[in-house]
Amino acid sequence: FYMLRVVRHRAAVSGFLSRFSPRASLCTVQRKFSPDGPDLRDFLATDGNAATDHDEIISPPPYLTNPSPGAGRKILIETYGCQMNFSDTEIIQSVLSSAGFEQAEDEKEADVVLLNTCAIRENAESKIWGRLSQLRAMKRKQGRGNMTVGVLGCMAERLKHKLLESDKLCDLVVGPDAYRSLPSLLATVEDGEQAINVILSQDETYADINPVRPANNKVSAYVSIMRGCNNMCSYCIVPFTRGRERSRNIDSILKEVEQLSKDGFKEVVLLGQNVNSYNDLSSQSDTGVEMAPGFKSIVQVPSGGIRFAELLDQVSRVDPEMRIRFTSPHPKDFPDRVLQLIKERHNICCSLHMPAQSGSTKVLESMRRGHTREAYLELVHRAREIIPGVTISSDFISGFCGETEEDHQQTISLLKEVEYEMAFMFAYSLREKTHAHRALQDDVPPEVKQRRLAEVIDLFYSLAIKKNEQELHKEHVVLIEKDARRGDDELIGRTDTNKKVIIPKCEIPTSLHLSPSKATPQPGNYVVVEIEKTGFTLHGKPKAITTLQEYYQV
Repeated sequence: FYMLRVVRHRAAVSGFLSRFSPRASLCTVQRKFSPDGPDLRDFLATDGNAATDHDEIISPPPYLTNPSPGAGRKILIETYGCQMNFSDTEIIQSVLSSAGFEQAEDEKEADVVLLNTCAIRENAESKIWGRLSQLRAMKRKQGRGNMTVGVLGCMAERLKHKLLESDKLCDLVVGPDAYRSLPSLLATVEDGEQAINVILSQDETYADINPVRPANNKVSAYVSIMRGCNNMCSYCIVPFTRGRERSRNIDSILKEVEQLSKDGFKEVVLLGQNVNSYNDLSSQSDTGVEMAPGFKSIVQVPSGGIRFAELLDQVSRVDPEMRIRFTSPHPKDFPDRVLQLIKERHNICCSLHMPAQSGSTKVLESMRRGHTREAYLELVHRAREIIPGVTISSDFISGFCGETEEDHQQTISLLKEVEYEMAFMFAYSLREKTHAHRALQDDVPPEVKQRRLAEVIDLFYSLAIKKNEQELHKEHVVLIEKDARRGDDELIGRTDTNKKVIIPKCEIPTSLHLSPSKATPQPGNYVVVEIEKTGFTLHGKPKAITTLQEYYQV
């Protein structure tokens, strides 16, 4: 159950009642006793909720009974950070749309502006503080003191009341497990009070809420399959802002994917903070704990339940013409069963994200990653052996606590050995509440962090561009996503291996088989492309529109 922490008692009542009985009458009953005090009758249960002679019906305040608290109000949600935040924004849109709120085009016409935030690094939070200052200045300049500004997501969960105390920069603070309470909390703010709900849940997955997806994208859709993280890596704030792991039941996921297929989507991205640790404990399974060889978890992993390999198997069977991707995984949760399934199913993309964070076993131990450099490399080799042509991406942190120059050079050597196709690289940013904040010393000077990060970035891009030269004259099936930014005469899409490809807009055959008909590819089409120019982004010649089953001759 939700327990709302609010600045005023009325918000607590509002959230409490809307959570437990959203359709019930919200009238309150006040007991009136005789001048001599209560007698036995006053303590006897009455039939249902009917009032007695001693009861006085008190009309509830309007913010408790209004079925559409957002009627006539427009809301703007700005999203920052990871894919999970963008998926959450779709949940938030659904919750608020059901309460009568309409979407605003920009902050000028918005009655409510909500910032869905990230707290993974200090720089991410700095952007939010800057945006909040901009919005406050706009409110003062335009005389829009009644515009509500709220902070949602991980930064809200991390800073809590500090945000409300920040010189009137925001009115509302809501954590990632409390989005259902947004309508009642916004009603509280409209009544002139601040409101906050940052209680983390052990079971909230929003499985019963249909996301409101962007109208301009009918190609790829996010599907959240689990929330939270149990890994407790020493540098990471996620377990403290997103809570512990809990997985959606598999039936709700399959139902959502089936609906996306009916709606014409061609790609589904399965999401979770630790997506491949998915384990639906509401369903029975004989499968035990599965991990990649040489990896371990610092917390006990529950046995039983439907695991990621079984989910991936069933999702890929929903529609053979729908591509399946997933992010963000942990390397420990790549058993051979998952790798074999990716090899066998043509619609599960041959692209794996394997966050290394560091190439030094000593640093990996300090990070509490649960593996050595050698175990990680063995997993990479195993993946490439089982899945020919698979591409691998990674995350790297430069300047973690205690990292020496030798440790840094081991990360450099790992980049050279693996030759990643994509990487996300950052300087270490100390986060409160984490194990590193409590037990380690952030002893690498900022200028050293930045120098090491620059070396990692420069090396990655040089290696990735060189590796892409091997793509010249190769053939790929590209899922067209949208017009390229350069103009109206080009399209952009992605290969099965998650590489961006730009092609010219032109008429091409509508099948690989001999066919007189031609058409210009549209977003959502699969196109066979021959790569003609390499770089970090590929350019190719479109040969024909196709289907996955036609191309792979299933």
